[in-house]
Amino acid sequence: MKIKILGTGCMKCRKLEQETANALVELGLAADIEKVTELDKILQYDVMMTPGLVINEKVKVFGRVPRGAEIKRWIQEEL
Repeated sequence: MKIKILGTGCMKCRKLEQETANALVELGLAADIEKVTELDKILQYDVMMTPGLVINEKVKVFGRVPRGAEIKRWIQEEL
């Protein structure tokens, strides 16, 4: 499973990274979380607001930090 956090390193981006890591722990799964900070790479996902969450190359959310339950659901959908 490939998980990417899209963002320049703002507080919301760090929060999304932490929430994603927590969701993985709660699900008992291991996955690498890649941080994508370059604006040109972020724009390749058609994300206009950060943070963004990409799982298996599918944009799940952008512009907000979702609740842990949402993140867990998206991860389970991609298993």
